[in-house]
Amino acid sequence: MDEEDVSSSRRKSRKAHFAAPSHIRRTILSAGLSKELREKYKVRSLPVRKDDEVTVVRGTHKGREGKVTEVYRRKFIIHIEKLTREKVNGATIQIPIHPSKVVIAKLKLDKDRNSLLERKAAGKIGKGKAAE
Repeated sequence: MDEEDVSSSRRKSRKAHFAAPSHIRRTILSAGLSKELREKYKVRSLPVRKDDEVTVVRGTHKGREGKVTEVYRRKFIIHIEKLTREKVNGATIQIPIHPSKVVIAKLKLDKDRNSLLERKAAGKIGKGKAAE
């Protein structure tokens, strides 16, 4: 996609966001890595996935930690293990959190995730503060 193909129209941006297919929603549902992981892997952010351990950094639940139990692409939210609340009728429900409001504290690694980390880190060489 060329630079000239990107619209800055609010209307078109919102349409593109809310009509995005699942594979694009995956990247929209990305979260930053903790400082330790950022140093270790030389990568700033990754798409969140089930079984990652995250810390909430914004909002009412700031500071709470837990494991991701569900990545709900349709609603652009994630559910975290210990983040629940009681409904009036006594039922317990998961509190939805947007991934931009969390940092990944521990990654669930497999061969695909490792190759993604290597690809992203390789693209970072020669960029950033260290290069200046």
